[in-house]
Amino acid sequence: MDLLIKNGTIITSTETYQADIAVKDGIIAAIGKDFPEDGATVVDAQGKLVLPGAIDAHTHLAMPFGGTISADSYMSGTRAAACGGVTTVFDYPVQRKGMSILELVNEKKAVCEKEACIDYALHCCITDLNGGAILEEMEKAVEEGISSFKCFFVYKKEGMMVDDGTFAKLLLRAKEIGAMINIHAENPDLIDLNIEQFQKEGKTSAWYHYLSRPEFVEAEADKRAIHWAKSLDAPLYIVHMADKEGLEAAIDAKRDGYEVFVETCPQYLEFTSEVYKREDGRNFVCSPPMKGQESQDALWKAIKTGGIDTIATDHCPFQSYEKDWGKDDFTKIPNGCAGIENMYPYMLAAANEGKITFNKVVELCSANPAKIFGCTQKGSITVGKDADIVIYDSEKDFTVSVDTMHSDYDHTIWEGKKLHGYPVMTFSRGKLVYKDGEFVGKPGWGQFVKRVGRK
Repeated sequence: MDLLIKNGTIITSTETYQADIAVKDGIIAAIGKDFPEDGATVVDAQGKLVLPGAIDAHTHLAMPFGGTISADSYMSGTRAAACGGVTTVFDYPVQRKGMSILELVNEKKAVCEKEACIDYALHCCITDLNGGAILEEMEKAVEEGISSFKCFFVYKKEGMMVDDGTFAKLLLRAKEIGAMINIHAENPDLIDLNIEQFQKEGKTSAWYHYLSRPEFVEAEADKRAIHWAKSLDAPLYIVHMADKEGLEAAIDAKRDGYEVFVETCPQYLEFTSEVYKREDGRNFVCSPPMKGQESQDALWKAIKTGGIDTIATDHCPFQSYEKDWGKDDFTKIPNGCAGIENMYPYMLAAANEGKITFNKVVELCSANPAKIFGCTQKGSITVGKDADIVIYDSEKDFTVSVDTMHSDYDHTIWEGKKLHGYPVMTFSRGKLVYKDGEFVGKPGWGQFVKRVGRK
């Protein structure tokens, strides 16, 4: 054996038990007791929890947006992820008119081969069907391990929005080839209408970012996307769900037997729209924005009852000076916040406080994203799976600060957040990449995760 993790309490999505884990060649070789050490690296996890590494299924690394590029490169973003107990990240490269899926994917893989500090997978954002060529190419993309594709109902000016007809074509094609369509659901016409009115009235603070795209503007698009998925009997994954009404529509669809999956993000669980009234409210600008307390309560309830399937981050941070572009005009604020290093510690702290169970956190942050997106080697502590393992000290107190994060941004919306319990070690395929506050891995270690399509 190469690595032996002893005396810890193993947490899966369904079980909690004490056992040792033996790792060979990056794979979990055995789980049990009294394994011979035989020169293996031995980690004593006495008194600590041993969990599968988290999967952040929604990030935007080195993404051009809002006149700039998101602050974290593939190197710094995956470094930060490792330090927060995330062992696989999904990124969303954006296809542009005339560009093929595999051209885009291979471009990103070439960067990640040099920069990725942990394993990575890629969704592909479809913005143009290229006369139908994209629909044909999707099958080849699934064969190459790209089994999910994203659409935007917004960002028309940025050339990213799809209309309902294109969305329907993609849903049908995805159903045919065993893929999944992910959707960013907000109503662009209502947003534009609201923005135009607020600008006429001189209402341009960050608070009006929220009021330009409030609960019902997101809910309408959620319900529209669900309607088409149900009508076409195609699977649908709704990213960054933030509103109660849309959430309830998704839950109703699930109860009726449709394959509708729901993701939410830590920022919607921690903050409400009140943050946009703060002096630094522009730092919290993301789309969709944080909503009111009623929506936040509904999200937490759905987490406990199974209405929400995954937690991811929509990690897309920008520097403070870039956020300041919109100090006097919210439409100029680059949309996005940090979260890749905060997701797992935040959710595990919620479990440590008794708000949910540790098993539920593993389900939301690891097991479910692996299952939904076809990561057959990821998502659980199981013999034969990759040894993506996090050791968690439930007694360690930690205060989040930009100075203790491992990204390349200069501020964080999580500044000052106190967490009881924190990861102390992260292993990626059996390799130690994080220990006691320090990144100890290396760029280029991460491998592309080739995913399987849906049955």
